[in-house]
Amino acid sequence: MATSSVQRPRFNPSNSSCAHDVRPLHHDVPSLRNSDLSPSHFRFQSLVSCPADVSLELFEAAVSQLIHHPEYNSTLILRSETISDSDTTIPTSAPCLEGYYPVRNVHRKLLPRRPGRDSELEQHCTLYAFETGEFAGLPSMLILTPLVPEGESLPYYHPMVSHLAFRFLPSSITTTSDSASAQPALRIEVIPLPGTPTDPNSRLYRTALALLDTLHRYLWGALTHYQKRVHHDVLIPREVYQDVYLKMRERHKGIVDTWRETTDPLKHVFEDIGIATFLMLFWKDTFATSADLADVKELDDSRWTSWPRPSGGFLDLGCGNGLLTHILSAEGYSGYGIDLRARTSWAHYPDSSQAALKVHALDPTQLLSPGSNNDEENAIWEPGVFLIGNHADELTPWLPVLATLTGASGYLSIPCCAWMFDERFTRSSATSGLDFSDNELSTEAEDEAVFISSLGMGAEGTSKSQYSTYRIWLARLSRWLGWKIECDTLRIPSTRNWAIVGRERLPGDQSVFVDRARRIVEVVVRRGAFKTRTPEGKGHDEAS
Repeated sequence: MATSSVQRPRFNPSNSSCAHDVRPLHHDVPSLRNSDLSPSHFRFQSLVSCPADVSLELFEAAVSQLIHHPEYNSTLILRSETISDSDTTIPTSAPCLEGYYPVRNVHRKLLPRRPGRDSELEQHCTLYAFETGEFAGLPSMLILTPLVPEGESLPYYHPMVSHLAFRFLPSSITTTSDSASAQPALRIEVIPLPGTPTDPNSRLYRTALALLDTLHRYLWGALTHYQKRVHHDVLIPREVYQDVYLKMRERHKGIVDTWRETTDPLKHVFEDIGIATFLMLFWKDTFATSADLADVKELDDSRWTSWPRPSGGFLDLGCGNGLLTHILSAEGYSGYGIDLRARTSWAHYPDSSQAALKVHALDPTQLLSPGSNNDEENAIWEPGVFLIGNHADELTPWLPVLATLTGASGYLSIPCCAWMFDERFTRSSATSGLDFSDNELSTEAEDEAVFISSLGMGAEGTSKSQYSTYRIWLARLSRWLGWKIECDTLRIPSTRNWAIVGRERLPGDQSVFVDRARRIVEVVVRRGAFKTRTPEGKGHDEAS
């Protein structure tokens, strides 16, 4: 059986400090203690252990995840930033331990998700190896040492300890009585701050248990060459996005308290703040004369009023509650949001946002009809407009078509419900629809796996689900219409957070791509199945 198909062994922890634990490990390894050369005197307290189930060689790769991604273990941590990484310079604050020597130190800074509530914290992450024996020289332990400024205390997101150790104990040292039962083990040990409880009901013990489970999972992932479910931060660096998002959240979080819809404000408000943040940074990168995404210091003064943006503004198709349009308008971006009916929220936005929201029924099949555009449509279809489709449903497949026919500067599509041009998407209808294989500008023999891997879907790219198949279909459609494929998984509170964007045209005769887009419209018109829904409500009456 292939390694990747083997199920991860059950996480089976035991309380290291409890002699009567119902699931004891067969080991008799003393807790860490300082070496004779150490000027200080201390001894670690063992909290929790579990079988390792893998070899020691994988330990460094697994703890690297712990070092560089602490946010996976705490929702209160935004990320870590590496200050230094050295295998020669070891800080004096790193413990000197009997039987071990330090081989590497990563000095990092932990950034809180809520800067107004929690403070930043620097920390040394020191890797140790055995001094002697079969595994001498192999990293087998990671110790985290917080650096607390004098007179300050540890932030809430950090355990109340002066040191926290992740130990890998090879099978050759985990027993002294029964060699047949020897097994490698993982163990977490700490030096708790005075007065900190360590019993199984304590916060420190629960934190140690969660960290041990994470390490066990990372080790198994290293063994099976784990593939991430999705890939984030492909188009916008994570650090830049998070820094701008925190400022945007502070500016717009008050919308939660004045939410007028029946939907969950915590989801919708922060989701649209995230999408707006992504778009602002994406436009800054796309329309800048020189890329400089790292420069966000100007936010404190002039905010982002001078950032590059699409010359024709934006057009949010199927804008729903209008929140995304409102946020972008509030930040100085020109554009419109259109939908079949006005929502309750629209009337409660500022006048500038209300003016950007239009009740309008978009009919893509009329694009080829001469004189079909009225003054209102001409106003929203500015040359160089950037199209947005956030869960646009029936309009989702039309985004690359519209962008191609109107000469748009690009588009962002976050697909949700699966639609083709005039019917629900199914895997069978996708194969019987338009043929996207006659792309003379790409290699006919392109490997299918290579194309799918380029979509940033991670492990989901191998799924045969309808949603995965739909996203692959959308990507093929976009490329067939002459758009360079770029994808990202947005950091928003939604399970439908995969996005495909078009901002760069493929080389070649652009009339070929325009003819293909026209062919799609002609086929849909000929079938006669596409029905434009009628605009609803007072907003339409006033607009017309």
